[in-house]
Amino acid sequence: MPLHVCQLCAVDFTLKHFLTGLIDGMQTQGWRVTAVCSDGPFVPGLRKRGYRIETLPISRGLNPFRHAVSLVRLIALFRRERFDVVHVHTPVAALLGRVAARLAGVPMAVYTAHGFYFHDYMPPVPRALFTLIERVGGRLTDLLFTQSEEDARTAIDKKLVAPANVFAIGNGVEVNCFDPSQANAREARVGIRTTLGIPDGAVVIGMIGRMVAEKGYAEFFDAAKIVVAQGFPAYFVAVGERLKSDHAAGIETHLAEAVRVLGPRLIVTGLRSDIPQLLSAFDIFTLPSWREGMPRTIIEAMLMAKPVVATDIRGSREEVVPGKTGLLVPLRSATALAQALIELVGDATLRARMGQAGRARALELYDEAKVVDLQISTIRSRLPAPLRDRT
Repeated sequence: MPLHVCQLCAVDFTLKHFLTGLIDGMQTQGWRVTAVCSDGPFVPGLRKRGYRIETLPISRGLNPFRHAVSLVRLIALFRRERFDVVHVHTPVAALLGRVAARLAGVPMAVYTAHGFYFHDYMPPVPRALFTLIERVGGRLTDLLFTQSEEDARTAIDKKLVAPANVFAIGNGVEVNCFDPSQANAREARVGIRTTLGIPDGAVVIGMIGRMVAEKGYAEFFDAAKIVVAQGFPAYFVAVGERLKSDHAAGIETHLAEAVRVLGPRLIVTGLRSDIPQLLSAFDIFTLPSWREGMPRTIIEAMLMAKPVVATDIRGSREEVVPGKTGLLVPLRSATALAQALIELVGDATLRARMGQAGRARALELYDEAKVVDLQISTIRSRLPAPLRDRT
């Protein structure tokens, strides 16, 4: 009988964009994988591609009644499916999943922290609360994966999980999909710029992320105003949308003001699936986020040989080498962000050198196939003996 693994997250967006590579890798090993998440627009397409998906509502908010209902349904599902391993992702689903796994008698619970919800800039009381929640969840965790080395050290320092059960796995993307030397990438650069109304000679500064405040959109818009006001020939592209399940603060007011001030210099595309092609149209990538795990968008931009300007936060500062592959700026400082962008806008040679260095770094460190293999081998090595014999 093959090992039966549950991959649990709150929403199908996470499943589609972050977990399919891992599921594919596990299924290649002969493991049976069932994904569990809230129902959503990506579920039908994923099922057509052959993924086995069970849906049940998992709220990303703080409603205890909804969480209790989800917990009961998860316990029933886990008992019915008789999973050997429950692998959880995203904060709320991760906690509920580990509690349900323990109550349902699942032999092994694995938690991937895609960036802890608490961070250094969070006010003390909520930071202490979310740290406590992680510590409680850690008592139900057989194996903790973090994407960044810094998060692994944090987990050990704060005693979230026993040190022997903490592993930094990194993050990665499918490198073959992000190759600036491919002909379609060069064609996309011209085609997308034409479609978006960007004139020849303009320097394009792009950002990709959910349309919420914690991604740093307000700082991005304010920095754009500074760059344009100083006369630089830059255009700004924001790619993404706010998920229906998002409870983070929105950016509607900031966006409306930016559109008013920047006019055609600001282009908002909404959610897109052609990320490699969009990146080919950028000259600079920026992610002024407030918190991250190990952001894939930075890796994707590096693979497409784009210099990166990011905030000096966990995860991002592990990917970006200041002065070599990009620049790091202080959190929530539109002025500092604008200064860094201006440095790159005015120096095409510097952009090219940083972009090539970033691509070399990404190819060396952030290949998704290596990250998937590491997770599978680590899980296999930590399985209880009777389960290990089935892998």
